[in-house]
Amino acid sequence: MKDILKEIIGNKKTSYTPIWFMRQAGRYMPEFREIRKNNQDFIKLCLNPNLVNEITLQPIKRFDLDAAIIFSDILMIPYGLGQKVEFKKGLGPILSDINFNEIINTEPQNFIQKLSPIYEGIKEVRKNLNEKNLIGFTGAPWTLLLYMLNKESPKNNFDFKKITKDKDLVNKLLEKITKFICLHIDKQIEAGADTIQIFDSWAGLLPKNELENYCYNPTAKIIDYLNSKKINVICFPKGIGENYLDFCSAVKPDCVSIDYEIDPKWIKEKLNGIPIQGGLDPKILLTDKENIKANVEKYLNIFKDHPYIFNLGHGVLPETKPEIIEYIINIVRNKK
Repeated sequence: MKDILKEIIGNKKTSYTPIWFMRQAGRYMPEFREIRKNNQDFIKLCLNPNLVNEITLQPIKRFDLDAAIIFSDILMIPYGLGQKVEFKKGLGPILSDINFNEIINTEPQNFIQKLSPIYEGIKEVRKNLNEKNLIGFTGAPWTLLLYMLNKESPKNNFDFKKITKDKDLVNKLLEKITKFICLHIDKQIEAGADTIQIFDSWAGLLPKNELENYCYNPTAKIIDYLNSKKINVICFPKGIGENYLDFCSAVKPDCVSIDYEIDPKWIKEKLNGIPIQGGLDPKILLTDKENIKANVEKYLNIFKDHPYIFNLGHGVLPETKPEIIEYIINIVRNKK
């Protein structure tokens, strides 16, 4: 049924637990590694509609999942705005120095033209997906701003004061990014996305007193914009801990995805019926089956009378065995 996520998110149904995985199309799958071997340039791969279609559908063909998430990357937005993006083995993404004027003066039609293969890929997937839900996605304004100014993963190097010292530049850039996120989402919806997920992967790096400026307010603008589109939006402000409550109050997402540091009992109690997704630590999938089952069932039991989408608290790790994904799906499907 195509709208199974809509039943949970929009209608807050609790009679069924849908399941999909962040990074369900990825390096843990031998068929993906085969494609990647012959396609070393990751950005080019994300701009190949035929391969985007094939990769997105790989986990759908292999597993009984309720949704597909388009194979792409959050850094396609900086790329669309004219910043060079490369993925280097062992280092992750490396971005070129920012050309502020070029980015601020990027016209919507040029941005759409650069990213049009992504939207073509979504159209292809939509044609081939039958009735399952298709999730489009974007990075959140803060996470994209961070990558664009930091020029690499903050795992390697990050200084909040340093990258935000020019407040005028940062505010203009944040505004531009937010506007073009809305455009990118629009084009994904037009191409056939049923649900949108906003990944604020580095929200947890923000000082508490800056969450409102950089995380809540810009994301709330996107949610306000999307309200007229009648599309469900899942927000994932990873790493913000107890600030999930303020986030939900300020942003008003249709559904919130939780990371593995969040106590599921606590958030269920505090969020008063807001649909919840995820939570399970991806590292659990690298342990024995008994431990995996106990942890999966913990989440299913806690959320059994709450609108809940089973997922992880972050993406599937490359070391994960595909049969473990199958094992978890069976647990979720057979849970009474």
